[in-house]
Amino acid sequence: MYPNLYFLFRELFGTELPFLKAIGSFGFFMALGFIPGAWLWTRELKYKEKKGELTYITKKVVTGGGVNTSSIVLHFMLGFVAGFKLIGLVVYQSTLHNNYFFSLQGSYAGAFICAFTWAAFTFYEGYSTKKEKPQAETVRVYPHEYVSQGVIVSAVAGVAGAKFFGLLENWSDFMRHPADQLFSSEGYTFLGGFIVASVAMWVYYYKFGILRVRMADALAPVLMLCYALGRIGCHIAGDGDWGINNPKPNPLAWLPDWLWSYDYPHNIIRKGIYMQDCSTWDDFCYKLAVPVYPTPLYELLLGLIIVAILLSALRKEKVAGRVSAYCFMLMGIERFFIEKIRVDVRYSFGGLHPTQAEILSVGCFCFGICLYFIAPKLKVNRKWAHSKFSL
Repeated sequence: MYPNLYFLFRELFGTELPFLKAIGSFGFFMALGFIPGAWLWTRELKYKEKKGELTYITKKVVTGGGVNTSSIVLHFMLGFVAGFKLIGLVVYQSTLHNNYFFSLQGSYAGAFICAFTWAAFTFYEGYSTKKEKPQAETVRVYPHEYVSQGVIVSAVAGVAGAKFFGLLENWSDFMRHPADQLFSSEGYTFLGGFIVASVAMWVYYYKFGILRVRMADALAPVLMLCYALGRIGCHIAGDGDWGINNPKPNPLAWLPDWLWSYDYPHNIIRKGIYMQDCSTWDDFCYKLAVPVYPTPLYELLLGLIIVAILLSALRKEKVAGRVSAYCFMLMGIERFFIEKIRVDVRYSFGGLHPTQAEILSVGCFCFGICLYFIAPKLKVNRKWAHSKFSL
């Protein structure tokens, strides 16, 4: 396992870059999953635009207005944060750790240099394009042009949701050490992130007047793809999202042993027995005493299968909302049954002992069932909408 990119690069390329210790493998691969997600999302939106299922909105744009104070302030703040952390990677590379981006460690000099530079450039750009008479024009903006903003919204909402549900799942630990748990790079619940990201995108596109049901259908395989690819980070980092003990020998000759059971050496949560001759791995020197099911890999494979099913449904399903229903149902089924071989916190009520993921899975499935039967009655299906929306 590779807790951060430093160890991954060292093993793959024989290169030691200390600043990479601040970039955890889990977060890196989770973020990397948004790249193919953005490409797929753009493709599906363009397909629906071409079919006439989604249309443009009109937006008034003012050019030549001069300096925009809000943009200067925003870019100053973004430059401060970027400089503080990114230049800090170089300045403090000898003392970096996995929680660097969640800590107060950084370069204040770099923060102010980047902040003032970006703010000055923004001021110059506005001043140089100023006109005596600012011109207002109405432009057409298509749904696929909002993908970049949408990716940011879904990423932030997904991370926040995953952390929120992770804290709920480990509430006692959070109450004992709230700051450590809140700003830790560990303790995320993927299914919670999926749900919150879905809700955030539904709310985000409301103000744009876009036919949100069709938008949600196009987004369904994208969120599922990001969910599946994010599981690569779970596996590579060894973040504890693995399965129950599996000491049984591999019964399938064609199946690699590491896909049947795995002991997660050098896992990021330092769980298991200590490994000898491990002086070059900092304190990531533990492996599980008993191999377990590598469930992140199972979820990766199952997730990609669900993506293929949803993409096929997008081409064949005529009722808007049904693809979203399929997504929630399949996600619920996948996660509910994978929980049977996963290690997780269990609750006790009414004689039952479900995990948080099982509860959320049942909720996802039930919501998908309801949406499936409600979809034909939605306004978007009662009347084919070709009207143009305005901001």
